Amino acid sequence: MEASLFTWLALIAFIAVAFVVDFFFFQRDHQTPPTLKRATVWSAIWILVALAFGALLYATEGSGPGGEFLTGYLLERSLSLDNVFVFALIFGAMAVPVGNRQDVLEIGIILALALRAVFIVIGAQLVESLSFVLYVFGAILLYTGVRMALHRDDGEDIDPDKNIGVRILRKLMPVTDGYRDGHYTVIENGKRHATPLLAVVAAVATADVIFAVDSIPAIFAVTDEAFLVFTANAFAILGLRAMYFLLADLIHRFVYLKLGLALVLVWVGIKMLLKVDLLYIPTTVSLAVIAT
Repeated sequence: MEASLFTWLALIAFIAVAFVVDFFFFQRDHQTPPTLKRATVWSAIWILVALAFGALLYATEGSGPGGEFLTGYLLERSLSLDNVFVFALIFGAMAVPVGNRQDVLEIGIILALALRAVFIVIGAQLVESLSFVLYVFGAILLYTGVRMALHRDDGEDIDPDKNIGVRILRKLMPVTDGYRDGHYTVIENGKRHATPLLAVVAAVATADVIFAVDSIPAIFAVTDEAFLVFTANAFAILGLRAMYFLLADLIHRFVYLKLGLALVLVWVGIKMLLKVDLLYIPTTVSLAVIAT
């Protein structure tokens, strides 16, 4: 589908409003974590919003774009589960006060979406102008999937100082040795300092983008339409904050998550490699495999 400028602007406006709603209404008291019930309700709300958008695409653009969006959304939503657990590990490693985690997640996720948009634009241009890039993307997905399956325990210990966002922040300005009552920056000794809270935002945003190195190529196996790629990513991470508070305390129960995500990446990698010159696997088949 060819999205007009008006469609793009309408989408961006809707996403902006959705983030505002999520920020102010998901939990009005940002100093206390939301209840399990509230996190569940809001997770369901954002999933229903995404499904409604998919239904709208079905009705206005046909089953092709509608099916590609739903498949891409399910794919990105599945892969975002890993992000939830990485965020939890970052918060634990950096001893982030519980009362600050909601706002940090919201800001970090918004920055992550902006960075993903840049990756999507670059990826779409590469796919359009250089068809062999699909082979590169497919190889990346296969490698990542196999590595994830073989090293499912990787990432259980997070060293925030190695995060690229944290390292860049430390080069740009000094960082205080402790939190400062929810402030992201403070002036000490006449000089502006970042607090560890700003470092956490940087860690969350860049960690998401690092994980997007496999999730964004993956969705190009489903569709090469930049509009559908972006919408699937935007809706997938829109409810990520609610999902964090829903699942963060259950990390130890998801013992097969890495294996499941690894199988999804391997499947999508194979689909992408076959798609180039050999065989196009229908979107409905991919949707069924990913859902399974």
